Amino acid sequence: MMGSNERTPAEQPVHQVQVAPFKLDKSPVTVAEFSKFVEATGFKSDAEKYGDSGVFNFTTQNWELLKGAYWLYPLGPNAAKAEMNHPVTHVSWNDAQAYCQWAKKRLPTEAEWEYAARNSGKSKYRYSWGNELVINGKYMANVWQGAGTSEQQGADGFTYTSPVGSYGTTPAGLTDMSGNVWNWCQDTFKPYPGNPEPYQLNDQIKVIRGGSFFFDQQGELSYTVSFRGQNTYETSLFNLGFRCAADAK
Repeated sequence: MMGSNERTPAEQPVHQVQVAPFKLDKSPVTVAEFSKFVEATGFKSDAEKYGDSGVFNFTTQNWELLKGAYWLYPLGPNAAKAEMNHPVTHVSWNDAQAYCQWAKKRLPTEAEWEYAARNSGKSKYRYSWGNELVINGKYMANVWQGAGTSEQQGADGFTYTSPVGSYGTTPAGLTDMSGNVWNWCQDTFKPYPGNPEPYQLNDQIKVIRGGSFFFDQQGELSYTVSFRGQNTYETSLFNLGFRCAADAK
């Protein structure tokens, strides 16, 4: 059963889906893994082609297209290089597609992602591990702390991205299914069957799942197993990555 009737309108209504057997990468694609792809193919990301990418400026408290920001320099050319064991960021849906094809994999569908987040569809929990973001004083994921963008961060151990797997695995054996970076999915965003909300379908808008280390207007809801985000396929941001899937053989 996919979706939620108790949260945001885009998650409604709960409906039954069938998911064929599939494989899902344990963790999001790391900077090291994406580096191998670039070295092997000479690939240029959308951010490199455009010459900038989306970064939130904590001084001005605004999003900006930062010149020279891309997957290897996520905070711009004057800041440190990306750490190899962190999830790759500043990758568009187009970039993720290219990597997956090179790796002989694909992006997960939205239904597959939620099935995995629900631990093979069995879990009724709010998050992949349970119903609370903090258990016994311990953060269960790399999340934003607070209700706005000016709060001091780091209570969960990290200000920006964290090494993949820093918070352990879900019962399904996966890491970073909530927080750290949003995950691209294969699907074009559209309302669920039976959802009465008016919507103009745009095949350039793709689904993202899982939430990230950065603030989202929906707060803790963005980390739930059923929350749906969206972005255009050429968009790259400092809190947006992906993981790969494949058909089971």
